[in-house]
Amino acid sequence: MKRTFKGRHWLTLWLLLILCVLLAVAARQSAGFDTARQVRELREERMTLEARRGEFERRIRRASSRQVLIPIAERVLGLHQPSDSEFTLLVLPQPAPDGP
Repeated sequence: MKRTFKGRHWLTLWLLLILCVLLAVAARQSAGFDTARQVRELREERMTLEARRGEFERRIRRASSRQVLIPIAERVLGLHQPSDSEFTLLVLPQPAPDGP
C-alpha cells in the first residue's frame, strides 16, 4: 500500500522546517552577540593593560634616571661623583705594523 502525503502533512513539514531554520538563525545571532560582547570586553581589558604598561615604563625610566640613582648610590653604597682630578685616561698602545 503506497501512502502519499496530503496537503496538511506538507504544510506541517514546511512549518517545521521554517521553525528549525528560524531557531538556527536565532541561536547563531545569540552566539554572535555573545562573541561581540566578549570582543568588546577584551578590547577594554587590552586598553587598560596598555595604559598600565605605559605607566610602568614611565616609572622604570624615572627610577633608572641619574636623578634617582645618584642619591641612592651615594647614600647606600657610599659612592660619589668623581671630580676632574679623579679621572684617569688609559691609552692603549697601537700595534706595530708588520713590516719587511
